[in-house]
Amino acid sequence: MSKRLGFLLAALVIGLAGAAWWVQRGGHGSMPALAERPVGGDFTLQTANGPISLRDLRGKVVLLYFGYTHCPDVCPASMAAGSQALTRLSPEERGKTRLLYVSVDPARDTPARLKEYTAYFHPDMIGATGTPEQIAAVTRAYGASYARQAARPDGGYAVDHSAQTYVIGPDGRLAGEIEYGANAAKVVDTVRKFLP
Repeated sequence: MSKRLGFLLAALVIGLAGAAWWVQRGGHGSMPALAERPVGGDFTLQTANGPISLRDLRGKVVLLYFGYTHCPDVCPASMAAGSQALTRLSPEERGKTRLLYVSVDPARDTPARLKEYTAYFHPDMIGATGTPEQIAAVTRAYGASYARQAARPDGGYAVDHSAQTYVIGPDGRLAGEIEYGANAAKVVDTVRKFLP
Protein backbone atom coordinates (compact mmCIF):
# COMPACT_ATOMS: atom_id res chain seq x y z
CA MET A 1 0.00 0.00 0.00
CA SER A 2 1.42 3.36 -0.93
CA LYS A 3 2.05 6.00 1.72
CA ARG A 4 -0.47 8.30 0.04
CA LEU A 5 -3.25 5.68 0.17
CA GLY A 6 -2.40 4.89 3.79
CA PHE A 7 -2.58 8.59 4.66
CA LEU A 8 -5.97 8.95 2.92
CA LEU A 9 -7.38 5.92 4.75
CA ALA A 10 -6.14 7.23 8.08
CA ALA A 11 -7.67 10.65 7.37
CA LEU A 12 -10.97 9.00 6.43
CA VAL A 13 -11.07 6.96 9.65
CA ILE A 14 -10.27 10.03 11.75
CA GLY A 15 -12.89 12.06 9.88
CA LEU A 16 -15.59 9.41 10.39
CA ALA A 17 -14.72 9.09 14.08
CA GLY A 18 -14.94 12.89 14.44
CA ALA A 19 -18.28 12.99 12.63
CA ALA A 20 -19.66 10.22 14.84
CA TRP A 21 -18.53 12.10 17.95
CA TRP A 22 -20.10 15.33 16.61
CA VAL A 23 -23.44 13.62 15.93
CA GLN A 24 -23.37 11.89 19.32
CA ARG A 25 -22.80 15.25 21.00
CA GLY A 26 -25.81 16.68 19.17
CA GLY A 27 -24.32 18.23 16.07
CA HIS A 28 -24.57 21.91 16.87
CA GLY A 29 -23.86 21.54 20.56
CA SER A 30 -27.33 22.65 21.67
CA MET A 31 -29.43 19.78 20.38
CA PRO A 32 -29.35 16.32 21.98
CA ALA A 33 -28.43 13.33 19.87
CA LEU A 34 -31.18 12.20 17.50
CA ALA A 35 -32.12 9.17 19.62
CA GLU A 36 -32.49 11.44 22.68
CA ARG A 37 -34.58 14.19 21.12
CA PRO A 38 -38.03 14.46 22.69
CA VAL A 39 -40.95 13.71 20.42
CA GLY A 40 -43.79 15.19 22.48
CA GLY A 41 -47.22 13.74 21.89
CA ASP A 42 -50.80 13.98 23.00
CA PHE A 43 -51.84 13.94 26.65
CA THR A 44 -54.92 14.63 28.74
CA LEU A 45 -54.76 16.51 32.05
CA GLN A 46 -57.22 18.20 34.40
CA THR A 47 -58.09 21.90 34.51
CA ALA A 48 -60.60 23.74 36.68
CA ASN A 49 -62.99 23.52 33.71
CA GLY A 50 -62.55 19.77 33.24
CA PRO A 51 -60.13 17.61 31.27
CA ILE A 52 -58.09 19.08 28.47
CA SER A 53 -56.26 17.15 25.79
CA LEU A 54 -53.55 18.48 23.55
CA ARG A 55 -55.73 17.10 20.75
CA ASP A 56 -58.36 19.70 21.75
CA LEU A 57 -55.90 22.44 20.82
CA ARG A 58 -55.13 21.29 17.26
CA GLY A 59 -54.97 24.21 14.85
CA LYS A 60 -53.38 26.44 17.49
CA VAL A 61 -49.80 27.18 18.48
CA VAL A 62 -49.39 25.88 22.03
CA LEU A 63 -46.71 27.21 24.36
CA LEU A 64 -46.23 24.43 26.91
CA TYR A 65 -44.52 25.29 30.18
CA PHE A 66 -43.80 23.02 33.15
CA GLY A 67 -43.65 24.68 36.56
CA TYR A 68 -45.45 25.05 39.87
CA THR A 69 -47.35 27.83 41.60
CA HIS A 70 -45.03 28.08 44.62
CA CYS A 71 -42.05 28.77 42.33
CA PRO A 72 -40.43 31.95 43.64
CA ASP A 73 -38.82 33.36 40.49
CA VAL A 74 -38.37 31.26 37.34
CA CYS A 75 -42.07 30.54 36.74
CA PRO A 76 -43.31 34.10 37.36
CA ALA A 77 -40.67 35.49 34.99
CA SER A 78 -41.62 33.01 32.25
CA MET A 79 -45.34 33.54 32.76
CA ALA A 80 -44.86 37.32 32.62
CA ALA A 81 -43.04 37.01 29.28
CA GLY A 82 -45.80 34.73 27.99
CA SER A 83 -48.46 37.17 29.17
CA GLN A 84 -46.75 40.11 27.48
CA ALA A 85 -46.43 38.07 24.28
CA LEU A 86 -50.14 37.19 24.28
CA THR A 87 -50.98 40.86 24.81
CA ARG A 88 -48.81 41.88 21.84
CA LEU A 89 -50.50 39.44 19.48
CA SER A 90 -53.48 40.65 17.47
CA PRO A 91 -56.88 39.31 18.61
CA GLU A 92 -56.88 36.95 15.61
CA GLU A 93 -53.37 35.67 16.43
CA ARG A 94 -54.26 35.33 20.11
CA GLY A 95 -57.26 33.20 19.14
CA LYS A 96 -54.85 30.75 17.48
CA THR A 97 -52.44 30.63 20.43
CA ARG A 98 -52.61 28.94 23.83
CA LEU A 99 -50.22 29.05 26.75
CA LEU A 100 -50.57 25.80 28.71
CA TYR A 101 -49.01 25.74 32.17
CA VAL A 102 -48.59 22.19 33.51
CA SER A 103 -47.81 21.81 37.20
CA VAL A 104 -45.05 19.46 38.28
CA ASP A 105 -46.30 19.77 41.86
CA PRO A 106 -49.65 17.96 41.81
CA ALA A 107 -49.60 17.53 45.59
CA ARG A 108 -50.19 21.27 46.10
CA ASP A 109 -51.39 22.58 42.74
CA THR A 110 -55.07 21.78 42.39
CA PRO A 111 -56.91 22.72 39.19
CA ALA A 112 -58.62 25.58 41.08
CA ARG A 113 -55.30 26.95 42.33
CA LEU A 114 -53.83 26.71 38.83
CA LYS A 115 -56.77 28.61 37.37
CA GLU A 116 -56.27 31.42 39.87
CA TYR A 117 -52.51 31.47 39.28
CA THR A 118 -52.65 31.57 35.49
CA ALA A 119 -55.48 34.15 35.46
CA TYR A 120 -53.21 36.48 37.41
CA PHE A 121 -50.91 36.58 34.37
CA HIS A 122 -53.44 36.37 31.52
CA PRO A 123 -57.07 35.20 31.25
CA ASP A 124 -56.24 33.07 28.20
CA MET A 125 -53.62 30.95 29.98
CA ILE A 126 -54.63 27.42 30.93
CA GLY A 127 -53.39 25.68 34.07
CA ALA A 128 -53.44 21.89 34.15
CA THR A 129 -52.32 19.05 36.38
CA GLY A 130 -52.73 15.33 36.81
CA THR A 131 -51.60 12.36 38.82
CA PRO A 132 -47.88 12.04 39.57
CA GLU A 133 -47.76 9.26 36.94
CA GLN A 134 -49.43 11.44 34.29
CA ILE A 135 -47.09 14.36 34.99
CA ALA A 136 -44.05 12.05 34.80
CA ALA A 137 -45.23 10.67 31.45
CA VAL A 138 -45.85 14.11 29.92
CA THR A 139 -42.54 15.59 31.07
CA ARG A 140 -40.69 12.52 29.82
CA ALA A 141 -42.35 12.80 26.40
CA TYR A 142 -41.21 16.41 26.07
CA GLY A 143 -37.74 15.94 27.52
CA ALA A 144 -38.48 18.08 30.58
CA SER A 145 -37.27 17.25 34.07
CA TYR A 146 -38.24 18.06 37.63
CA ALA A 147 -37.25 16.97 41.13
CA ARG A 148 -38.93 17.71 44.44
CA GLN A 149 -36.46 18.87 47.08
CA ALA A 150 -36.49 17.90 50.74
CA ALA A 151 -39.10 19.64 52.86
CA ARG A 152 -38.04 22.60 54.97
CA PRO A 153 -38.81 22.72 58.72
CA ASP A 154 -42.00 24.66 57.94
CA GLY A 155 -43.18 21.86 55.62
CA GLY A 156 -42.69 23.84 52.42
CA TYR A 157 -40.48 22.59 49.63
CA ALA A 158 -39.08 23.63 46.27
CA VAL A 159 -39.29 21.75 42.98
CA ASP A 160 -36.38 22.05 40.57
CA HIS A 161 -37.66 21.95 36.99
CA SER A 162 -36.82 22.64 33.37
CA ALA A 163 -37.35 26.29 32.50
CA GLN A 164 -37.76 26.33 28.72
CA THR A 165 -41.09 26.68 26.94
CA TYR A 166 -42.01 23.97 24.44
CA VAL A 167 -43.60 25.12 21.19
CA ILE A 168 -46.22 22.80 19.72
CA GLY A 169 -47.32 23.54 16.18
CA PRO A 170 -50.92 23.60 14.94
CA ASP A 171 -50.47 19.97 13.81
CA GLY A 172 -49.91 18.91 17.44
CA ARG A 173 -46.23 18.14 16.94
CA LEU A 174 -43.37 19.45 19.03
CA ALA A 175 -41.88 22.20 16.86
CA GLY A 176 -39.20 23.77 19.05
CA GLU A 177 -38.29 25.40 22.34
CA ILE A 178 -37.99 28.92 23.69
CA GLU A 179 -35.13 29.28 26.13
CA TYR A 180 -35.64 30.61 29.65
CA GLY A 181 -35.15 34.36 29.80
CA ALA A 182 -36.44 35.03 26.30
CA ASN A 183 -38.27 38.34 26.16
CA ALA A 184 -41.82 38.88 24.94
CA ALA A 185 -40.64 39.94 21.48
CA LYS A 186 -38.83 36.60 21.03
CA VAL A 187 -41.94 34.72 22.15
CA VAL A 188 -44.12 36.70 19.70
CA ASP A 189 -41.70 36.06 16.83
CA THR A 190 -41.69 32.34 17.62
CA VAL A 191 -45.49 32.14 17.78
CA ARG A 192 -45.89 34.00 14.47
CA LYS A 193 -43.42 31.64 12.83
CA PHE A 194 -45.80 28.73 13.46
CA LEU A 195 -49.21 30.38 13.15
CA PRO A 196 -51.38 28.87 10.40
